[in-house]
Amino acid sequence: MSELKTDAFWMPFTPNRTFKAAPRLVESAEGIYLTEKDTGRQIIDATAGLWCSNAGHCRTEIADAIHQQAGKLDYSSIFNFGHELGFAYADRLVKHTPDGLDHVFFGNSGSEAVESALKIALQYQRARGKGTRTMFIGREKGYHGVNFGGISVGGIAPNYQTFGQPVKANHLRHTLDIERNAFSRGLPEQGVELAEDLERLVAFHGADQIAAVIIEPFAGAGGVILPPKGYLKRIREICDRHDLVLIFDEVITGWGRTGSAFASVEWDVTPDMITSAKGITNATVPMGAVFVQDEIYNTVMDAAPEGMVEFFHGYTYSAHPVACAAGMATLDIYEREGLLTRAGGDIGRHWENALHGLADLEQVIDVRNYGLVGAIELRAPDNLKGKFGGKVSALAWEAGVMARGIGDALCMSPPLIIEEHQIDELMQKLRGVIKDL
Repeated sequence: MSELKTDAFWMPFTPNRTFKAAPRLVESAEGIYLTEKDTGRQIIDATAGLWCSNAGHCRTEIADAIHQQAGKLDYSSIFNFGHELGFAYADRLVKHTPDGLDHVFFGNSGSEAVESALKIALQYQRARGKGTRTMFIGREKGYHGVNFGGISVGGIAPNYQTFGQPVKANHLRHTLDIERNAFSRGLPEQGVELAEDLERLVAFHGADQIAAVIIEPFAGAGGVILPPKGYLKRIREICDRHDLVLIFDEVITGWGRTGSAFASVEWDVTPDMITSAKGITNATVPMGAVFVQDEIYNTVMDAAPEGMVEFFHGYTYSAHPVACAAGMATLDIYEREGLLTRAGGDIGRHWENALHGLADLEQVIDVRNYGLVGAIELRAPDNLKGKFGGKVSALAWEAGVMARGIGDALCMSPPLIIEEHQIDELMQKLRGVIKDL
């Protein structure tokens, strides 16, 4: 094979010059393992791709469904036309959502799902005669994709500092409190009072100016920051008091990560909308979705004149038939193998114990976990504070583990099919890496 040419590809969220000087290339994948090109080494995919390959890599059933659908109906416009699979898939999806979230708006990614949810919130406020409600409340360290709406409500500074925040937004304080909650198992005990920050923002802006609050049940790309006990319920109560729409961004937390289909189910807090992507198709074909509460949907429908478009928004590939087929096959696997609840059982407890087994290492200052997600916070040298995780992630790759470096933490979300002996292998490798720091 000819020498790889890397100049043409402008890689996302990557220091391109550094990477292209020494590329880390994946050739194939199966189950929880990646195969490195050239060396043939087996790498444990401790991040399920990018929080998304929940059922493991290269599932034959999904590949077959994609192939069959592409040979039958590869594409059809969804504007004023339809295909049966899109309706069947939507109907099947909402069987897993919290009660009352019975409508699905399809897009192609988590970023588009967030953009759609923000627009739905604005449309709903206008449809019910509250058109002054045009701003949003997000949260520090929150990640909601990279479209202009997403970076405005998101709270990760490098994502918006170059581009601004063109959608009106303010931000709640984040809930990371290592000093009070270090080495918590599951949800941290301290910090429910941080939800009261929403009352402060409502008082400052006025409820009649706020369209919606959007938060991740736990912040993923911010560093696996779990909500304190009672925090999400308190956010829901405050939203109810001030008649605010509550959106949960479950692009990461959805489809089994916490031990239930959605974190909102796991923690018994029902938002008005849920954004979804990633694990919805096991990441095989791009797909995003917004699950919408009945009252919001009905209000938007009823406000438009008969025969008129109710919502001027959509994408060429909304409900793409091949993506729907991949999603249907993914649901088959989730349901048949019990993957949507597996993280809440013995494997989740083994994961917790194994992660916290690294707490004895001098370099580890915190371990956070829930279901099958976790983070190891490291003591960074002064010259690398805030970016030590990336350095350690590169060392983990050399040891045979793909883990995500965020700030000073190594963050992980392994495929839901991972077994106990594979968790032990993963932690053994990480122990060696961290000890050698």
